[in-house]
This record gives sequence, structure tokens and C-alpha cells, in this order.
Amino acid sequence: MNGLEWVVEAWGCRADLLRNSHTLQSLFDSLIADLGLRPVSSTAWHQFPVTGGITGLCLLAESHLACHTFPEYQSLCLNLFCCVPRKEWSFESELKARFEAERVSIRRLVRSYESVQERAASE
Repeated sequence: MNGLEWVVEAWGCRADLLRNSHTLQSLFDSLIADLGLRPVSSTAWHQFPVTGGITGLCLLAESHLACHTFPEYQSLCLNLFCCVPRKEWSFESELKARFEAERVSIRRLVRSYESVQERAASE
């Protein structure tokens, strides 16, 4: 069995949107609903007093959803790890629409749960 982790970065975002907790909560709500994720508690948010950047973490039954915004650099980092396969989500178009991002990078990491013996047998 394999899990999947998305490491997403967006640049050229509007700084005021990166400081807006409602915009970030809406992003998390959409990801959770669209992918059928199961939060085990409320999302924890922290806003930094000087820059206004926000860190968010949602613990999921499937693993986690996290973000960090850097308004002073007009960038956002997003990480979603699911221990069971999920469909693709439109990270690029969503971040461009919600944060007016100029550029988005999406890396997909397949996480294998095979034991050392199972992996050796398959090679």
C-alpha cells in the first residue's frame, strides 16, 4: 500500500490574502470536503505579529494538512499527506484563484509502506 504526499509552493501571491485567516480556512475546508478527508480536531492556527504570516495545521485521520504563509515574500507553502490514495486536486488553479499566485509548484511523493522484506522481494 502507498500513501501520497503533496508539497505545494506558490509565489507571487497577494500579501493581504496571505494574512487572511478566512481565506486559508476556506482553502482547508475545500480540500477537506473535496478529498473526503477526516479531521480529528479543529485546525490550529497561529498568526505571527510582525509579518502577519499564518501557520495552520489540521490533524487528519489520514495524516495531516499544513500551511505556512510568508506575506513578506509573497509565498505560501502547503503540505498534505494522506496515508491512503486520494484523487488529484487542482492545487494550481485553486491557489492562483484564491491568492492570485503567479507561479505554483506541485511535488507528489509516493510513500510506500512495504516492509524491507516485501520491498526486496519485489525488486
